[in-house]
Amino acid sequence: MWNNLTESSRLAPRVPKVTTRMPRTASIVRNTAETQIELTLNLDGSGIADISTGVGFFDHMLTLLAKHALFDLKVHATGDLHVDHHHTVEDVGICLGRCLLQALGDKKGICRYGHMTLPMEETLVTTAVDLSGRIAFIWKVQFPTEKIGVFDTELVQEFWTAVSSNALMNFHVLLHHGTNSHHISEGIFKSAARSLRMATSQDPRQTGVPSSKGTLTG
Repeated sequence: MWNNLTESSRLAPRVPKVTTRMPRTASIVRNTAETQIELTLNLDGSGIADISTGVGFFDHMLTLLAKHALFDLKVHATGDLHVDHHHTVEDVGICLGRCLLQALGDKKGICRYGHMTLPMEETLVTTAVDLSGRIAFIWKVQFPTEKIGVFDTELVQEFWTAVSSNALMNFHVLLHHGTNSHHISEGIFKSAARSLRMATSQDPRQTGVPSSKGTLTG
């Protein structure tokens, strides 16, 4: 059988099959009477953040999110900050959730689930994500203060509510313990970023949609 092969076929190196993946990116422009937002998301980035919302603490949290998720994230937002920060924070969450859903496409090959228990100084936070196409939001967090500087701590929950409901995902947050509101918020954003990084990652063994139903669209 060997003799039936030509010399070139015996010596030719095997060339690995190259699979070209579609870029997992999404962009949105959302303008209302309360906010004007441009947001771009790349799930397969390197953690590059270009953030400008006019809310300093929120910019800090979004930068942490991009860094720990390894998402490239661009957010330029102008909002009615003379009223308060609520509309800006919530509407950015809406835009991020919608871009996350769009960038995932048909969700073939993703890990789907992600979780992280993360320490942040005296704080310990667990988050868990299921990119199921169904909405569930569980929030077991109490902040010891109402504000972090001028930022309302209740807006952390508002942001993640908006993200999870627009990304159509299960999102659970549990604060085990913590006494510093800044550390608690930072722990939540970092833990959520790591959970999303895990859930959105490509699993080389998962060729189809990771569901016995064959779909993750609801």
